Amino acid sequence: MQNITLKSKYDGRISVEAEIITPDNFSGKDAKEIGDMSVFMGNKTVKLKDIFEVEPSENSSENSPKDTEIIIKGNTDRIKRIGEGMTSGRIVIEGDVDMHCGAMMRGGRIIVKGDADSWAGREMSGGELVIEGDAKNYIGGAYRGETYGMTGGKITVKGNVGAYLGEKMKDGEIVVEGDADMIPGMEMLGGKMIIKGDAIMPGGEMKGGTIIVKGKVTDRMPTFKMDGMEIIEGTEFNRYTGDLSVRRAKGILYMKG
Repeated sequence: MQNITLKSKYDGRISVEAEIITPDNFSGKDAKEIGDMSVFMGNKTVKLKDIFEVEPSENSSENSPKDTEIIIKGNTDRIKRIGEGMTSGRIVIEGDVDMHCGAMMRGGRIIVKGDADSWAGREMSGGELVIEGDAKNYIGGAYRGETYGMTGGKITVKGNVGAYLGEKMKDGEIVVEGDADMIPGMEMLGGKMIIKGDAIMPGGEMKGGTIIVKGKVTDRMPTFKMDGMEIIEGTEFNRYTGDLSVRRAKGILYMKG
């Protein structure tokens, strides 16, 4: 296993685009090679070593991404796109993180021990993203103009989430242990979403997939039709189909009332 530790040393006044921080890019490289990689800080190109101290790690040409773990410490709340497109390995972020963390990831595991900004896990197709704090808007969703949100993998948020959770989600699983803001599952096409807390207007314009809300639902969409009751993990839920404002909609929404 190749372990690489990045210690933030910047003040966070200007955001950083750091999509290079993945096990795919770091595996088999030593501290100097990693530190010499380029990132954007605002509209300027800087070296990764200008942003982080890179702790030496054992370097071996035989190291692969799946055997690589990146640990990120310090101020990272204005560092965007960590783990974007990663295929394997593991990233642990010990604080908060900016937008697009885990975007388009295809494999591996990311753990955010703080909060995550918007679009975390957007358009991901595999792997696992765990956010131990709260998360903002469009988690697991589609970026503006894109056809689909996440198409595979799993996202777990242990706190609350903002609006439009899983927008245009096609497959995969999202679990939120807290509450969800406006319209989780907006334009959802497939996959599974479990909200253990409360939710506001879930499933707007959804065509497929399953949403389970274990808490209270505020402003339930009138375009869902109740068609029975089911017991899920020992709890009784009403089952609704919709959103019937959309042609051929086959979405399933479970609520307690």
